[in-house]
Amino acid sequence: MKFLPYLALLPILIACGSKAEKAADKPAAPPPRAPNEVFLSKAQMQAAGIELGTFTRRDLGTEVQATGQIDVPPSHKVSITAVMGGYVQQLPVLPGQFVKRGSVLATLRNPDYLKLQQDYLQSQARIVFLKQETARQQILNDEDVGARRKLQQAASELRTEQAAAGSLAAQLRLIGLNPGRITATNIQPSVPLIAPIGGYVKAVLVNPGQFVNPQDVLIELVDRSDLHLELKVFERDIAKVKVGQDILFRVPAQGASAQPLPATVFLVGKAFDDDGRTVSVHAHLHDTGPDAALTAALLPGQYVSARILTGRTPQRTLPEDALVPGGEVSYAYYQVKSDGKGSTFRRFSLRPGATDQGQVAVRSLDKLSDTTHLVVKGAYFLDAERSKGQGGDE
Repeated sequence: MKFLPYLALLPILIACGSKAEKAADKPAAPPPRAPNEVFLSKAQMQAAGIELGTFTRRDLGTEVQATGQIDVPPSHKVSITAVMGGYVQQLPVLPGQFVKRGSVLATLRNPDYLKLQQDYLQSQARIVFLKQETARQQILNDEDVGARRKLQQAASELRTEQAAAGSLAAQLRLIGLNPGRITATNIQPSVPLIAPIGGYVKAVLVNPGQFVNPQDVLIELVDRSDLHLELKVFERDIAKVKVGQDILFRVPAQGASAQPLPATVFLVGKAFDDDGRTVSVHAHLHDTGPDAALTAALLPGQYVSARILTGRTPQRTLPEDALVPGGEVSYAYYQVKSDGKGSTFRRFSLRPGATDQGQVAVRSLDKLSDTTHLVVKGAYFLDAERSKGQGGDE
């Protein structure tokens, strides 16, 4: 009966053996993978159209992004004011109207204008009298009949009155009256405001009958003959901007389909703005060639977005299909390993730059060689599969 102990152990061994067989029948759990990795089978890769490639080197144009507005030089913007206050009598212009240089923009009236002309005529009459008096005193002095002091006094009064008349004549010219046309029977009760430049009426800020003071702006004129760009460039980019560089700019108000227009940098500021740490860059518009009609339609004050083309340098590039945008940085995928079942891919970060014919300049934030096997097509599918494996977007 020595076999009895072994018979007692037999059920235990059978039970252990059956548990081991059941454990062997279960499929092995997939090994855990990193959050930025994704595995695709060969069938999935073929269905998604995944294509592999490497970094390429291309001469791409480098550029600086800037914003600004259409502007004109200060000499081409005029604010019309009245040298002497008065009531607006006539206002024949409207906003948007073109006026020639020398055109009458408004007419003002004021009793002070009459008084100024009266003073000028009285001064002229007194000059005639003082000239005659000086001549009489000169004759008496030559004949030793009159006192020399009277001659000197008459000559002094004449010079004083001539200075006063000259001042009154200058004041008349300032308010738009010609002193040579003023006579006792031709005193003007109103004065014209004359356009000092030719241009378009930007704004009319008064109404007929309104009293205006010398400091009040009545009308604003803009001469569009010298439109240019005034751009704001950030401190980090200003060293790349030089006089003579080409610019392509768009006016968002014209719509996303509007073609970019050319310009050329002619002035780079030498001081920072106090508020935004930016530098002003001015550029001439191209008013000849095929884009002249589009340039002529621009208006001062319109907002623009611009690309300043600063040169061409060899850069690492990837096709646009290889990038998954993610804000300031974008993402791409490279192959970690591959076997008969499929391939494992890992996501990495990069900063995109200029785009040229479907190729994007990139700067990888991870150290990768030029021969790394990259996903050049199908990156969006990979990113979607990775997000599903992580339970959604990160």
